Amino acid sequence: MAAVESNKDRYRFRFSLLHPRNWLTWAGLALFFIVTLLPMSLIDRLGCRLGNFAASKNRKRFNIAATNLALCFPEKTGDEIEQMTFRHFQAQFRSVLHYYILWWRPSFIVRKKIVKTGFEQIEVHRSQGKNIIILLVHSVGLDFAGPAITLDYNTVAPYKKIRNPVIDWVMANARMRFSSRHGGKLFTREDGLRPLIREVRAGKILVYLADEDLGEKNSIFVPFYGVPKATLPVLGRLAKSCNAVVLPCVSCYEPEQKRYSIKLLPAIQDMPSGDDERDAANMNRAIEQAIDQCPLQYLWTLRYFQTRPEGEASVYE
Repeated sequence: MAAVESNKDRYRFRFSLLHPRNWLTWAGLALFFIVTLLPMSLIDRLGCRLGNFAASKNRKRFNIAATNLALCFPEKTGDEIEQMTFRHFQAQFRSVLHYYILWWRPSFIVRKKIVKTGFEQIEVHRSQGKNIIILLVHSVGLDFAGPAITLDYNTVAPYKKIRNPVIDWVMANARMRFSSRHGGKLFTREDGLRPLIREVRAGKILVYLADEDLGEKNSIFVPFYGVPKATLPVLGRLAKSCNAVVLPCVSCYEPEQKRYSIKLLPAIQDMPSGDDERDAANMNRAIEQAIDQCPLQYLWTLRYFQTRPEGEASVYE
């Protein structure tokens, strides 16, 4: 079955999700729903407490985040890195508890929780005959960038499956909740790039994440905060194939306002340049600029530097 055809039915509810092996997940979602009845100020406090607990108990992820922060912010002291790591865990768990807004609240509530800046660029570039690729970074509130885009635009995006089938179904439908009204689609990595290119050429906006370390195969090493990072040289090729400009985007939670600020930054200059290494370096610099909007809300618990240049030891040991 073609990817475009399979997309239509891929994320529909199926009775196998009610199998007894999934009951614990459903019970967890029910408990989560009860928590969402609390005022948002209490939910935020609970999320920060859960973050502190997770940071204390999950030393493996804590050390990954601390290592990433120390590599990217070498001017910080050890004590500062530790405090930054705790604050990151607080931000991460706080945003996880905000998923209920995306899952169960009506669209007018979702809109109230989002403030957008820089989105006027989309029509400006379209008026110049360009298609649009939005380069989204892995901030803890990245899922709030989704409705900021999909509520008003026809989009297409790659989607990484989650092992738990119930959570996979919930997350996929949350990401398609508003995009489906415009005909938006998700594609998995197994679908390849061709469906994405075809949809963008037809006028859809591609929402693309490119900051993970996906291994040595097909990657090149370019700086990320001054540290060599295995980077897929794909974005420049996509921009060329789609005749598109690339607009970096980041989602930042504003605790005092109890809302997410979704910032669309200026288009990456000299993209595509025709040189994979140059495009990859330009992309990483743009990702850095997006992260700097709210650095502690970047998802530092991922192994961004897992793949090392030949002869270099792992930074996570």
